[in-house]
Amino acid sequence: MSFNKKIIIGARGSRLSLAYANYAKKLIIQKNQLNANEVDIKIIKTRGDIFPKTPLSQLGGKGVFCKEIENELINKNIDIAVHSLKDLPTIQTPNLKIQSFIERNDPRDSFLSLDKQIFTKQKKGSRIGTSSVRRKLQLLNLKNDLEVLAMRGNIDTRIEKLKSKQYDGIVLAYSGLMMLGLENHVTEIFPTETILPAVGQGIIALQCRENDKNIISLIDRVSHKETFICALAERSFLESIGGDCDTAVGGYARIEGEKIKLEAELFSDDYKKVFKSSKTLHIEESQILGNSVGNDLLKQAGNNYKKKF
Repeated sequence: MSFNKKIIIGARGSRLSLAYANYAKKLIIQKNQLNANEVDIKIIKTRGDIFPKTPLSQLGGKGVFCKEIENELINKNIDIAVHSLKDLPTIQTPNLKIQSFIERNDPRDSFLSLDKQIFTKQKKGSRIGTSSVRRKLQLLNLKNDLEVLAMRGNIDTRIEKLKSKQYDGIVLAYSGLMMLGLENHVTEIFPTETILPAVGQGIIALQCRENDKNIISLIDRVSHKETFICALAERSFLESIGGDCDTAVGGYARIEGEKIKLEAELFSDDYKKVFKSSKTLHIEESQILGNSVGNDLLKQAGNNYKKKF
């Protein structure tokens, strides 16, 4: 396949984002038999990168890592946007399409500690850093005598904060550590039965303009069918509950033969209660599954949870 112009991939400038972009570039070149010089990567600064110390909720939520990249896509300065799926807002941006999902990496959360002891062996009052309200609540449910603190920054920055003893332990997505070859820092990997991950965790999403048929055909070739099905279920679930950056929610779908199973949990708005649901349907009903699990959790929560949209 040959294109009349160079294909431009847009991504954030962090080391992890560039690793995702380069991996996507490699797959696109391989699957479409392109030359390496036909595809370039453009670094785009996002609001989330410009204000690394400000809590995400104050900046406007998950979209702070995506909006500027999406604007470049809309303005045709790039052809493909690379995102971590869990960073994408629930509602899609008009005229853009999340077209392709690269095969999912390990979705689990991991724990890194100074003393190399697992999470439940941490001393009372230990300072644990995480960027996620979901993780904070899940961690305190496992062990409630710790101090779980908010933290920002890329993976390297967070690991340095741990090494400099600002925290006794930190929790990071294992997929990012794997991508950067930093698995040796990990003390413990939480089973999904213990810590349910964020919706879309471990999935790289490729976004394009919805009418760009050439790019759509190109990135369709790198999309992973099973990951696509699971992503649809998880995203449908998140949309059904009206979840956004402030929603403490976890969700994980996996395929078992011809069936897809979705497990999810939702914390109440006051963070004092947790509601759980798990259902299984045929893989062709992934979106129906997501909606069903979401409606089940909404019914359980009642007045304890208010949809954000």
